[in-house]
Amino acid sequence: MPVEPQSHPDEPHTDFTSPRRRRSVEPVLMDTAEVAAMLNMSTSWIYREASKLGLRGYKLGRGRNAKVLYKRSDIFKWLEQQKIH
Repeated sequence: MPVEPQSHPDEPHTDFTSPRRRRSVEPVLMDTAEVAAMLNMSTSWIYREASKLGLRGYKLGRGRNAKVLYKRSDIFKWLEQQKIH
């Protein structure tokens, strides 16, 4: 008989077989390459135009290898504003 893992009484119970557990979660942040691919633009265009578009990046790391991430919701908000009426 398999032994069930014990959890601490103060910890919330997690059911790893639950269907909710298997759902993928949409990321909150997107890197520059993901934004560029989504908008069908180049990464250099994203870097150059981000501030004009009102997109504020979050810089993680230092120097040339720093990664700039953008909020997915900001991207979609900007995209909605570009809709032709």
